[in-house]
Parts: sequence; C-alpha cells; structure tokens
Amino acid sequence: MNLTLSPRSLYRLPWNFSDNAISWLEPTSMCNLYCDGCYRENRSGSHKTLREVQHELDVFERLRNCDSVSIAGGEPLSHPEIVEIVAMVRRKGWKPVINTNGALLTRDLLRELKRAGVTGFTFHVDSGQNRPGWNGKDEGELNALRQEFADMLHEAGGLTCSFNATVYPETLSQVPALLEWGQRNIDRVHVMVFINYRMAILGKDFDFYVGDTRVHFDDMMYSKKDDQRRTDISSPEVVDMIRTKYPDFMPCAYLGGTERSDSFKWLMTGRMGNRHRIFGYIGPKFMELTQTWNHLVTGKYLAYAAPALQRRGRLYFLLAPLDRGIRRIAASYFKALLIAPAAFFSRVHFQSVMIIQPADVHENGSIDMCDGCPDITVWNDQLVWSCRMEEQVRWGQNMRMVPRKQEV
Repeated sequence: MNLTLSPRSLYRLPWNFSDNAISWLEPTSMCNLYCDGCYRENRSGSHKTLREVQHELDVFERLRNCDSVSIAGGEPLSHPEIVEIVAMVRRKGWKPVINTNGALLTRDLLRELKRAGVTGFTFHVDSGQNRPGWNGKDEGELNALRQEFADMLHEAGGLTCSFNATVYPETLSQVPALLEWGQRNIDRVHVMVFINYRMAILGKDFDFYVGDTRVHFDDMMYSKKDDQRRTDISSPEVVDMIRTKYPDFMPCAYLGGTERSDSFKWLMTGRMGNRHRIFGYIGPKFMELTQTWNHLVTGKYLAYAAPALQRRGRLYFLLAPLDRGIRRIAASYFKALLIAPAAFFSRVHFQSVMIIQPADVHENGSIDMCDGCPDITVWNDQLVWSCRMEEQVRWGQNMRMVPRKQEV
C-alpha cells in the first residue's frame, strides 16, 4: 500500500470561488473568548442587522453556488437573532452549520436552532483558548468538554457534529490522541478538523504594502513579533504525526494553493470503523464519485452529509469495484467478522478528518492562500477570504508583503 502524499495520487476537490460546497457567513465579530491565533478582532456591538445578513445571503446566492453555509464570527451564538439567521439560511435552501466555541449553547437554545433548521455544529475547542474553568488544560483533558457537546447533539438527534482544533507547535504531538477520542465517539462525531497555526511574523524580512503605500501591520490580529515559535507546521507533517497512532492513515482528496498548486491546503481523509477499530480509509475515487454524483443530482458539491448516511458504512461496500480504499475496508471488515461474528450487528460509521493549512508566506513575499477555499465570505458585495477580513476592514483590500533588501 503506497502511503506517499502526492497531488497525482489524491483527488483534487473541484471546489472554486463560484461553485463550492460551503460559504462563510459572519453575522458578528463579537466573541466571548480569545483564541490564540484568531484572525478576527473582537468588536463589541458588531452584530449585523437581519437586513445586512439577508443582503450578504443574497450576494452568496448571486455569486456562489453552495450546499452549506457556515455561520461563524466572532461567536455567532452571541447574536441575539441567531435563531432567525439560521432560518434565513435555511429558507435559501442551504444547510446552516454553526461554527461556535459552544460556551453559550444550552439545550433550550439547541432545540430552538433545530426547529429553525440548523443541520450541524462545528465546535472550536482547544488549549489555546482562554476558556473559563478550562485554562491550563491540555487537549486530553479538554476531551471531557468535547464529550459534553458531542453528547448534547447526539441527544438532539439528526445533527452533524464536528470539532476543530488549532495545531500549535506545543500540541502537534497530541493530534493522534484527539483522533483516538474521535474514534471512540465515531457514532456521534462526524468530522474532526485540525487547523495548522499561522501568524504573520513581523521582523526584518518584509515590509507591508497596500497599493504603493507602506502600512504598519503591528496591531493586526494575526501578526506578531518573531518569538521563534513555529508558524510553518504543514499538513504532511500532521499526517506523519497521526501515523504514529494510525500507521495506514491516508488522505483521499485535497485543495491546493493559489501560489503552489502542489501544496496541501485542505487535506481530506475519510475513515470507516467503529468505537473499537478503524477498518481503513476511502480512496480518491470514492470522493470523486460522491462529489460528482451529488453535483449531478442536486447541482451542488456536497458538504456535511446527514448523520443517517454516515452510519451506514456497509452500504458503501457496493462501491468496492470502483475504489481501492473501499476494497481494503471491506476486506478488513469481513476478516474481522471471521474472528468475531457478533460484530455484524454493530454499525460501521464514516468519519471525516480534515487538515487545513492556512496562508503560507514564501521567501518572495507571495502569500499562498487556499485555492477554492470554502471559507469565503462577503465584503462590499464581493467574495473575499474570511481569514484576511481584517485587511478588508482596515484598507478595503488585502495587503502584500515585499521582501526587504538585505544589507551586504
């Protein structure tokens, strides 16, 4: 089995600016927590009106074909009209998915959101947050909090449950343990996302420009002075770390960069198993068939498959003739049945693992963004990268980095 990562061996997701699986809505930039590496300035009183939200949804409808809308921020649950915002997204025919730190989520609010049409939640939980009652906890200890959220959604039923965590230099080694927790909860956690830590490092190497005007970047949320902390953890590096626990871990699809098409900006893996064992990983053809078929039938690329589909893993064995990954999964599953036939009565679940590598700065000053990024949002009636929104707010456009001439 070839475990080498290469653009030639993976499926390049067909997502682009105008036709994508996801769009990104920010009804507020106000937040109740601070997360290390956050790209948005916390602005009190920044809640958008329903009229403004409706306008941005109309811009998405005009400029971007999508399946789901991530409702983010800021902390979207802090918006007093979040239930209506979910309903507005749903009325457009999209799946509303709330990206939240979860601190404001109650069972009563969850019931209201479900009635309004929410289809899932992505919880941001990691050790880089100043979360009251959890400060100083490592990623393993934070699994107790993750469990609370996962159980809450499982009790509500029918909702996609995702977790994301920033991968800091200090927590890279803890990624395999997080995936092990995800496996133990494979019946209720559908997506695990790891976001590599990135910051714009201030120092002697670059100047910052907007047009031909030099600007100061010192007080930007995602900039910091060089303190020798790594900001270059790569997706393949995270894969290598995961393989210390799961040796045959293998992604199936990716998004490249705007500057380097062979970089793995979004690296997607699909694994199938149960709470006790992972039977294997889907191959590129499975993902190609899924995305192509969904687009053919619905006119949209797929995001956040319904939980009912994700717990019917054995149904996917029908695609074994077309996908080598499914063939290996099926062989592993039936071999396990010979040892423990009673396992036939246990479900086989599908779980996605996503590794995201945000903006990379190269030596020539070029900034490698995610080509076909799903986290595109609206600014001044145009589609822009949400992770660089602060530049739009301040200057109306993205800055550029120019290498300084080195003294001889």
